[in-house]
Amino acid sequence: MTPVVPPRPHSIPTERSHHGDSFSDPFEWLRDKENPEVIEYLKAENEFTTAQTAAQDELRQTIFEEIKGRVQETDLSVPTRIGQWWYYSRTVEGEQYPVMCRVAAAEEGSVQERFTPPFIEAGVPLEGEQVLLDCNEFARDLSFFSLGSFDPSLDGQRLTFSVDDTGDERYTQYVMDLQTGQLLPDRIEDIFAGAFFTPDATHIVYTVVDDSWRPYEIRVHEVGQPTAENDRVIYTEQDAALWLEAALSEDRTHLVITSYSSEFSEIRLLPVGQWSAPAQVVIEKAQRVQYAVEPLSIGDQRWVVIVHDHQALNSEIVLAPYPTGEPFETYRQSWIKVMPHRSETRVESVSFTATHLVASVRQDTTLKVCLTPLEGLRGLLAAPSGAGVEFAEPHGFTEEIYTTAVTHTSIDSPVVRMSYTSWVTPQQVYDYYPDTEELVLRRATPVLGGYRPDDYTAYRMWAPAEDGTMIPLSIIHRADLDKSQPHPVLQYGYGSYEASMDPYFSYARLSLLDRGVIYVVAHIRGGGELGRGWYQEGKKLQKKNTFTDFVAVTDFLREQAWVDASRIVIEGGSAGGLLIGATLNLAPEKYAGAIAEVPFVDALTTILDPELPLSALEWEEWGNPITDPDVYHYMKSYSPYENIRPVKYPPIVAITSLHDTRVFYVEPAKWIAKLRETIDPGSPTPLLKIEMDGGHGGGSGRYTRWRDTAWVYAWALTQLSAA
Repeated sequence: MTPVVPPRPHSIPTERSHHGDSFSDPFEWLRDKENPEVIEYLKAENEFTTAQTAAQDELRQTIFEEIKGRVQETDLSVPTRIGQWWYYSRTVEGEQYPVMCRVAAAEEGSVQERFTPPFIEAGVPLEGEQVLLDCNEFARDLSFFSLGSFDPSLDGQRLTFSVDDTGDERYTQYVMDLQTGQLLPDRIEDIFAGAFFTPDATHIVYTVVDDSWRPYEIRVHEVGQPTAENDRVIYTEQDAALWLEAALSEDRTHLVITSYSSEFSEIRLLPVGQWSAPAQVVIEKAQRVQYAVEPLSIGDQRWVVIVHDHQALNSEIVLAPYPTGEPFETYRQSWIKVMPHRSETRVESVSFTATHLVASVRQDTTLKVCLTPLEGLRGLLAAPSGAGVEFAEPHGFTEEIYTTAVTHTSIDSPVVRMSYTSWVTPQQVYDYYPDTEELVLRRATPVLGGYRPDDYTAYRMWAPAEDGTMIPLSIIHRADLDKSQPHPVLQYGYGSYEASMDPYFSYARLSLLDRGVIYVVAHIRGGGELGRGWYQEGKKLQKKNTFTDFVAVTDFLREQAWVDASRIVIEGGSAGGLLIGATLNLAPEKYAGAIAEVPFVDALTTILDPELPLSALEWEEWGNPITDPDVYHYMKSYSPYENIRPVKYPPIVAITSLHDTRVFYVEPAKWIAKLRETIDPGSPTPLLKIEMDGGHGGGSGRYTRWRDTAWVYAWALTQLSAA
């Protein structure tokens, strides 16, 4: 018999008191996933959701087949040169995961000859291919598989890679001898993603997380030595509100050790191999400067390129002497502007080729790539100018809204590997030769089934917020859509952490567009689309702008003749799930349905407990409700769990994973239970779908992800049709 009554967890009130306010939480006991009763309850929720959505089975299978039918399942990526090898991945029809491979590269010839990757043909392995890691074989007996770092040594003799086999984002690091294909005894357990070799591949640098899942310690492991006994601690970050990471500098001379929050950084430089030496701090965290650093040699002197936001809201690029510990005010007097601050340009990152400095910048929502010759930096040293140097963009991108991004640079090569995509253009991979300004298309991602970009359109519109601020929207639909008639809308949003919802092509989204759905992305405050100020206007004590912006976008859409005001479904995940929960509490009557994926809907409870994963790190985003009563009361006034109203809500589904370490499953589980208890009984019953073998991104494997997306889209289409 299929369950027709939703499972009902019993109430065990837990009192929470802060700043003179008390809150009784009846479902906090669901946090204990070691409790068999909790697991049984979650399984019962899955059974109920399965029964309630059984009528959608055929539609979701159809959408899955549509997605699958558009993808070139047996395919190859464009090879990337590292040392004397071209590395690439390929996929095989019927297999979930990639196969990691390489072929030998030419060692002589012109720049074009040495840095032109082998010609690739879908489904055809390259001549001379060596399979380094078949992820399908590795994952054959695992319920979950996620490949973390994958770092071949420069000499091509060794490989280090990491695997998460549960979804909790704690990885095991492996080392392989590429001459024999055998794994070495070295195995580093329970670490963070992102470990890498030193340039000579004699050591692995990795990051350890604490009990609250915060990356807090950098260690170095000597390959061939017992791990726990001999691994050296390089740096430990004691501040519970700071995240720690390490990377190899672009010129491979230093470890760049970064402690950071969303508001400021502290970076240390340590010459590779000098493990006992003290790392040099560039700018102390007390200055509260958000910055990034890359060492650089000019002539026989050491310099650093710094991207910083000191008196430069959207950041600027400067050239500075290698730091020696002088006071900040003294040090900054020696900075030479490379790209001065521009109010309309947000500098996001820099990297180097053999000949150029490459900057990723954001202008009017669009992520772009621009370059300047390294020779120009030498000129600045001779004749500093407050105007900096001239940067140039590769030409040839003509769509109104698109995304370009640097995917690979190397100090061994003059070539910049770039990707280009838009809402309607599948990803294209280019090599850019800045000396000749030649932009060479290496691969255009195929879309099977007769896809034509001209059949679809994407454009920008602007919606007024409550306070008159204009919010950018991305509107995507079929080009032949009759705009004299109203159509259903799926409205998506995020709006946190300065994360920008940049244009990207989606195989799956076509299944919505081809059914007449208009897909709208609301680039609300709290994101980074319009620079640092756009982010700051949607965080801490201005966080409600994010939610009211999203509702204002809905109101704007409802006024358009081509939108059916009664058929708008909203979707968001993680912090975007908080957005969905807060939006429903503000205006539940405006929506035909709501999809909240791994939703951060019990934000206040989580951030009030510094022992929970990431809580202390979140204080720079939301404020600290433990010490600040204003933050506490402000957060309580919008946190979805505390603000459910006894009115009619639309159909709601929350999707989560048991092993998610970023947003615990308990948040959506509590939220759904509280919704059922509180909202008008005439509302459709809210649903909870939980992946029992997944993490923050759900289950693993491409077919699993396609099925998950098909599930969500079938649910959304059902609500749009019903409305």
